[in-house]
Amino acid sequence: MAYMSKKDDVPEMISHIGKEKVLEALSSMLQIRHFEIRGEAAYSHGQVGGFYHSYSGQEAIQTSFIQVFGKKNWFVASYRCHALALLLGATPNELMAELYGRSTGNAKGRGGSMHLYTDRMLGGFAIVGGHLPIATGAAFSIKYLKKKDEVAVCFLGEGAVAQGAFHEALNLASLWDLPVIFVIENNQWGMGTHASRALCFSEAIAEKQASSYNMKSYTLDGMDYFKCYSGFETIRKDVLSTSRPVLVECICERFKGHSISDPALYRSKDELRSIMEKDPITRLTYHLQQNKVLTEEEFKKMDKEAKQTVIEAMAYAEKSPWPSPATLEEDVYAP
Repeated sequence: MAYMSKKDDVPEMISHIGKEKVLEALSSMLQIRHFEIRGEAAYSHGQVGGFYHSYSGQEAIQTSFIQVFGKKNWFVASYRCHALALLLGATPNELMAELYGRSTGNAKGRGGSMHLYTDRMLGGFAIVGGHLPIATGAAFSIKYLKKKDEVAVCFLGEGAVAQGAFHEALNLASLWDLPVIFVIENNQWGMGTHASRALCFSEAIAEKQASSYNMKSYTLDGMDYFKCYSGFETIRKDVLSTSRPVLVECICERFKGHSISDPALYRSKDELRSIMEKDPITRLTYHLQQNKVLTEEEFKKMDKEAKQTVIEAMAYAEKSPWPSPATLEEDVYAP
């Protein structure tokens, strides 16, 4: 079903959430944006290898989700995983060092951009759709251990919907009554192919798929922090009260190509300009200033602090040592 927030009035939402918490959300979103901007720059200068998938433009989704659900859950993500790691407590220093492949990195320089972790984040996964069964398994463990206040959370792109693992994971989650939330971050593009050319149902994806697996669906405006927050509040009550899975679709836009090596020539300058007008950070900042929660000077200070933190993280990464070849076979599991 399509979900529309009952708390669309911004002043009411600010009062409901609390000014301090809303400002924390903006701070987190700015941290994510600056991390991505600087990470992209480092990649362009050859300091970061492999692939780099930016989360710029989608910050409102995971930021509001973590605020509503808290960090005491099991999380899995796709390769676009920098934001989730930051929101769950990984430091900019350790994440930037990981991008640089240094031993002080989040995974000791072995995972890179697509494989980040925290004590509650089971990882970013590079195989499209490959992480959905892991989320279902995490939900099974929650049910088995009778933890009524926890859920498993899986963030995925709309491109994963066409994978077999998506359907198997949803079927088992529904069949076994597992407390798992599948969040489709529908940014319209799977690499360079638009969803309308890859999926036979490119609209109302969650609504159409959820009905096939006897679960509820919700569709949220992923570019609007307040609507995401309100929607996730309802979803949290639903899942914790029923211990049943739900499928969520957040309609959003990514501001960059699939990865930094993708020039995104399949979008015109006019299309990109229109997309940038939906910027969730700009929208949230505007609402806070209009409601006298934040002044222009306070915003500039917050933005500067977020930028400086990431610049310092880059300096930390550049000074960090490379992994020793002698440790190559450490922490390697072989059955």
